[in-house]
Amino acid sequence: MKRMARYGFFLILLCSSGIALNSCNDSVKGSEPKKAYSNIDLEKQPDVTPLSKEFKSYWYAGEAEISSFELEQVRYGEIRKGSAVQVFVTEPFLADKQVKADYSKNGNIPVLKLNSTKKFLTGIYPYSIMTSTFSPVDQEGHAIKISNSVQEWCGQVYTQLNNRDSFEIVSHSYFEGEADQNLSMEKVVLEDELWNLIRLRPETLPTGTFSALPSMEYLRLNHQDFRAYEVSANRIESEGLISYTLKYPELGRTLTINFTQDFPYQIEGWSESMNRGSGSNSKNLTSTARRIKSIKTAYWRQNRNRDLVLRDSLSLP
Repeated sequence: MKRMARYGFFLILLCSSGIALNSCNDSVKGSEPKKAYSNIDLEKQPDVTPLSKEFKSYWYAGEAEISSFELEQVRYGEIRKGSAVQVFVTEPFLADKQVKADYSKNGNIPVLKLNSTKKFLTGIYPYSIMTSTFSPVDQEGHAIKISNSVQEWCGQVYTQLNNRDSFEIVSHSYFEGEADQNLSMEKVVLEDELWNLIRLRPETLPTGTFSALPSMEYLRLNHQDFRAYEVSANRIESEGLISYTLKYPELGRTLTINFTQDFPYQIEGWSESMNRGSGSNSKNLTSTARRIKSIKTAYWRQNRNRDLVLRDSLSLP
């Protein structure tokens, strides 16, 4: 017991002195927003938005929100059954390097991070897709960083967008026509950032007609150019739910996200429809997702074999 007590005191001493240990630095607890920011141009440093007690209590409790979804994904002209998971968590972020901060310090940007994953089978081989989006918690403006990767047996692709003076995009693909790309584009609405905006400030979701960069997942799976496309958006409220719909005329694509009207604005599911072909050969296929379960937990501590049983709480295989 004395040895354990001495060890516990040693851990406390290390944490308080700023030495990095996984056990001291693996959670979001204690990363509540600070008001100091670096010189990164986040929409010319918009005013800081005060956070409600309700928001702080939910998002700064040292836990992530994990939601599982029953997925029907369109791929190669057919509907594939699979699963999707969304992990929302707050964490401190370095403005200059645009990565998670190892230490809590002035100059860190508090962000809401979404790790969104999809897994499904196309015949004999599997698909695995992940998109990560990092959005400032208490500032309006664009996401700071978005990354996407797609893996399947033919190969893999990776894309990353960094919000600096412009949107800087790096893309790597095993397809000859895409290969390695370094792009820069003017700032427009990012479809991928809208999922975080729903959880942060749904009343500010853009409506009407505007330019947007479609999701990285869509652009890579459908081999579309990284550029702005015209989109029209609207929101409809009904029976405690809000349906937010984006329509891209040029792409023949419609995305609808359904979420609860009240805090914490839980995402209940989505649908994505795409027209293929023209005239009598046209075909409309729709991908859908329906929320199964949601939990709040510090999943990064639950990485042992004995923790596998916890996947049952999300109805995941």
